[in-house]
Amino acid sequence: MLHFTRWKTILIWLTVAVGVVIAAPNLFSKSFLDALPDWMPKRQMTLGLDLQGGSHILLQLDRKDLIEERLETARNDIRASLRDARIGYTGLSGTANSVQVRIRDAADVQKAKDALTNMTAPVASGLFTGGSISELDFDEPEPGLLRYTLTEAGINYRMNSALSQSIEVVGRRVNELGTTEPLIQRQGDDRILVQVPGLQDPDRLKDILGQTAKLTFQMVDSTMPVQDAIEGRPPAGSVVMYSTDDPPEAYLIETRVIVSGENLVDAQATFDQRTSEPVVSFRFDNRGATLFGQATQQNVGKLFAIILDNQVISAPQIREPILGGTGQISGNFTVEGANDLAVLLRAGALPATLTIIEERTVGPSLGADSISAGKVASIIGAVLVLGFMILAYGSLGLIANIALAANIALIVAALSLLGATLTLPGIAGIVLTMGMAVDSNVLIYERVKEERRAGRSIVQSLDAGFARALATIVDANLTTLIAAMILFYMGSGPVRGFAVTLAIGIATTVFTAFTLTRWMIAFWLRRQRPTELPRGFVNIVPDNTKIPFMSWRRYTFALSIFLSIASVTLFMTKSMNYGIDFQGGTSIEVRAKSGSGDAGDIRSRLSDLNLGDVQVQQIGAIGDYLVRVGGQNLGDNAEQSVVAKVQGELANDYEFRRVESVGPTVSSELARAGTIAVVLALIAMLVYIWFRFEWQFGVGAVISTLHDVIMVIGLYVLLGLEFNLSSIAAVLTVVGYSVNDTVVVYDRVRENLRRYKKMPLDQLLDLSMNQTLSRTFLTSLTTLIALLALYLFGGEVIRSFTLAMIFGIAFGTYSSIFIASPLLILFKLRPGMFDRDEPGAPKEGAKATPAKA
Repeated sequence: MLHFTRWKTILIWLTVAVGVVIAAPNLFSKSFLDALPDWMPKRQMTLGLDLQGGSHILLQLDRKDLIEERLETARNDIRASLRDARIGYTGLSGTANSVQVRIRDAADVQKAKDALTNMTAPVASGLFTGGSISELDFDEPEPGLLRYTLTEAGINYRMNSALSQSIEVVGRRVNELGTTEPLIQRQGDDRILVQVPGLQDPDRLKDILGQTAKLTFQMVDSTMPVQDAIEGRPPAGSVVMYSTDDPPEAYLIETRVIVSGENLVDAQATFDQRTSEPVVSFRFDNRGATLFGQATQQNVGKLFAIILDNQVISAPQIREPILGGTGQISGNFTVEGANDLAVLLRAGALPATLTIIEERTVGPSLGADSISAGKVASIIGAVLVLGFMILAYGSLGLIANIALAANIALIVAALSLLGATLTLPGIAGIVLTMGMAVDSNVLIYERVKEERRAGRSIVQSLDAGFARALATIVDANLTTLIAAMILFYMGSGPVRGFAVTLAIGIATTVFTAFTLTRWMIAFWLRRQRPTELPRGFVNIVPDNTKIPFMSWRRYTFALSIFLSIASVTLFMTKSMNYGIDFQGGTSIEVRAKSGSGDAGDIRSRLSDLNLGDVQVQQIGAIGDYLVRVGGQNLGDNAEQSVVAKVQGELANDYEFRRVESVGPTVSSELARAGTIAVVLALIAMLVYIWFRFEWQFGVGAVISTLHDVIMVIGLYVLLGLEFNLSSIAAVLTVVGYSVNDTVVVYDRVRENLRRYKKMPLDQLLDLSMNQTLSRTFLTSLTTLIALLALYLFGGEVIRSFTLAMIFGIAFGTYSSIFIASPLLILFKLRPGMFDRDEPGAPKEGAKATPAKA
């Protein structure tokens, strides 16, 4: 395994070199890269919103609004068709999902059916499918009563069309703001995800996305005083609307639309030449200009209303016919308000209302702090891990460090090349990979040392060490990859970024361990021709340990059962501190603009707003506070009202660094997805280990891993840590690590079962535990070193996330030794179930010398 052909050598180092070149642009500023020649690589990793600031908004199309609009269209079509056919009717109305009309004269019923045939005409359902659907079904519940009901297929067709149109409109609106690299994509059947990095004014974005922007020009009805219409009943064909003024002014408006925003071809914010006030100038297309010209010719001296989303912006008097197809809208606008209205009109109207059901906004100052903290934590973690490897393995540790540096470069290169988004949990994934990547080298080196103690030559020891460690490393990393894949599939946002980073790290770790590290050791052998393996500066775990682990199993079982029952009891009796991801609500991080602020003052000011449960606590530096407002239980729009009220109350004294608002729709989905992710991860790992080993191993691994999950949940309940989406990532990381550790131990147990078929199972397990003790301890220590650096220097946002992983990995190490292995005795594992001897294994009855691997 230590021989490399020339082409393999070239391929290995070419891969590393390409990775370094692709990753290198991330070390330089954007301005420096722009000055380089175009042929040089310049692509950098995409930073998530939590690192560079910006807004993440999830919009949902209002299905009910779309149905009501479709029913209104159907009523208008029926009215127009029957009038054109000169058929008398009455009772034209809509209820639920249907529209019905009664024909006055029985002799006209068939004629009415013929006139309305087009109502049930099929429409094409897709450009490429070639299929068609009927949007309306017809029935006649009683003679002369015609009813048209919306079909489910028709509603879905309208939803799909409206969503596609809404994505286009939202895209035009966001692009009009001048933002860089916004992400606008469809999610599911009725949602649109909008991510705008680096956005300085998220409130403006929400205002622009939250408006339907349906513009119409309609006549003001002067046949009745508006107050009489309000107190009584408006005349047929008219409705009362209110202006956008404060206080609003009422108008009686004819429902007939003269011309709509669909006929606009341009709208620009300008200034009125007479008053110098900001206005919006518009221009119609030919059809709109003709309709508007005719209406103004026929109604000189009357008022017409400019209406946006059922609110009157202005109602000027027609002094003379407007025949040029241009005009302007005035309405006491600010410059920004005129610009925003022009953006809305140019982008076009949304086909239905879009509701903000999730918002996550990070201010640029918090993003800069997160980047700085992530860099510091990564550097400190790297230095500690690299130093530890040299202390433990000497020159072999130096080889492992070179491989680790190449590993990180390949991870960064892959993220840059794929355009993946690096989030704060993603930085945690890189730091965690730094610790876990050492595991492969530790496995190999400890196995090499064992082979050397067994009397093999250095070359034979190195060759056998790599060969025997291969299956273990593949099994261990595949189980962690299962957790990462499920996390990616079930997660969202930063959690998905963590999963991507972890999965890429697993792939690069296997490559560097079995190609790069092996090549460097082969090169070292040829050049140095050593007579003995290098030794480290410290020997943390003594050689030839003979610790009787299995004799302690009753005590460790009792301890674990007690702690598990205590954790479950805590969970059932003490309320868990669920974050807004799982119960809805609003979380806002603020920083005092001057002084240190006052939590009591913030709490008092917000209590007067009648928002329900309000919690305020100081976090991080002096002057930083976290405000949490419980879910309003009044629908998704209510959470946005909370954000607006809090900002209105605190904006003068506090800087808003982070805003997260999750409505009840999303929170219930996230809670369900998180639970399913953990369960699926456990099932998938059970199946994999069962397939690779025996059922006793699979069940043992799942029970010990479930034990670790229960311990982590107990920690969250005991300390009152917020349990959110990042916590699910932490739990699944613990699951992956715990199974990884257990698989390494089980792999040695399986090997020894083949070697020593007559050895009592408890002695065989003790032997296996002692053989893998050094690897277990060293791997856990390096991983915990990296995580400790992240906990101490990674910033407040990620601290509880890292604490849970530190705690979980410590318990994962404990459970691999004291839970997973003793369970094999409980399950009555048969030593004779593995009949095939491994090549080079000692014959049955050979003396077993405890050693480390």
